[in-house]
Amino acid sequence: MLDIVNQIWVVIFNNILSRPAIFIGLIVMIGYILLKRKWYEVLAGFIKAVVGYMILQVGAKALAGTITPILTGIQQKFELKAAVIDPNIAYIAANSALESIGVVTSFAMLTLLVAFIWNIVLVFFRKFTKVRTLFTTGHIMVTQTAVATWIVYYLIPSLQNFVGIVAVGLLIGTYWAVFSNMTVEATQELTENAGFAVGHQQMLGIWIAHKFGAKLGDKNKGVDSMNMGGALKILEDYVVSTTLLMLIFFGIILCIIGEPLLRSVDTAAFPANISFIVYIFEKCASFAVNLVILRTGVRMFVGEMIESFNGISNSVLKGSLPAVDCAATYAFGSPNAVVLGFLFGAVGQMIAIAGLLIFKSPLMIIPGFVPLFYDNATIGLYANMKGGYKALIILCVGSGLLQILGSAGALYLFDMAKFGGYVGNLDWATLWPALGILMKYLAVPGLILGVVLMLAIPQIQYRKNKEHYFDLEVEEE
Repeated sequence: MLDIVNQIWVVIFNNILSRPAIFIGLIVMIGYILLKRKWYEVLAGFIKAVVGYMILQVGAKALAGTITPILTGIQQKFELKAAVIDPNIAYIAANSALESIGVVTSFAMLTLLVAFIWNIVLVFFRKFTKVRTLFTTGHIMVTQTAVATWIVYYLIPSLQNFVGIVAVGLLIGTYWAVFSNMTVEATQELTENAGFAVGHQQMLGIWIAHKFGAKLGDKNKGVDSMNMGGALKILEDYVVSTTLLMLIFFGIILCIIGEPLLRSVDTAAFPANISFIVYIFEKCASFAVNLVILRTGVRMFVGEMIESFNGISNSVLKGSLPAVDCAATYAFGSPNAVVLGFLFGAVGQMIAIAGLLIFKSPLMIIPGFVPLFYDNATIGLYANMKGGYKALIILCVGSGLLQILGSAGALYLFDMAKFGGYVGNLDWATLWPALGILMKYLAVPGLILGVVLMLAIPQIQYRKNKEHYFDLEVEEE
């Protein structure tokens, strides 16, 4: 019976959950069917959602492709051999780690099924659990489940069985439900009640930015509030400011890496007939191009998803919101905050890496694109909304520091350095090492305690806002 369930789940995994555009499209389709839309409206909604998400993916992959040669160049220039913090690398590392103890990858896939069902259960019984969000970011779910499976199996060897599948599923499913739920008020405020939350890997960071951003700065002094005159007025244009900022920041780094090395690591974008100056400009301008593409895709799929999710929210999971990729927030707030958040997060990471070098750390961390960009760009948006540019600088530099130092601790705690990498996103550099310590010293009771403590969070949230908690709307201040 278990084999049949596993085979069915493998098909679903390969064709739906591991294909986020299809996953989002099917959610839209179900929502429109529940809204009793005409068949051609259902079909149109499905297509627009899929195409919109695919456009987002084009922008996201292109952004990664732009920065990867730069990170590779830095690694080779300074001869750094270390673990890489990036979800894509972490997924491969986690699977290798599981295989090293004789665990097949299907264990992690079954765990994902348990986790997703548990998230649905928590939302279905929201009257008691106070959970309002369903985590729908499929590709993120796949990576996180694999890494969480290894963490639990490594720290608690007695759970390397079917019971462990359920235990890890409850742990990761609780994390998805609770921490995406923590982003509801922040995201509703940022998007002016657009009707979604964030389901990614920096949800704790979003909550911190929303909760404490106002204490760190003045929201009236945001990145777009500065009065620029003369030549500086061109910086009010998002495309221009992004390109110029990248020229200043990455232009210097590219010059340090040097032309010969860049030609060898980025042969596709830097052929022999292109000058170094043109290469630098095109590389930096491509950031603006890819961010525009990303924002275009976001607006297309988010519009369809939010409208269709009303069908799910009003029938099956009343009073709930979809928790989607953090990139969906980039169509709201200040676009310049996205770029500056990324840059100051990079500053924080470089400070932390310098510290590791100075103190001769036995483990060196190589930044990956996903934590570097998506965590800090997202936190920058929320920080700027609540506390202006001062909050953005403080929180994004702090985020960069924690990503490096927390991941170094996690790599040691979870013994993942020898497999080449770790997730590196803010939640996984802070929350998950804390959960790991509970499991390391308390074993199964530690895992149970972690789940219980997380489930207490929405209860506390509810007590502080009983009247409007399930309204899912934020009044303007």
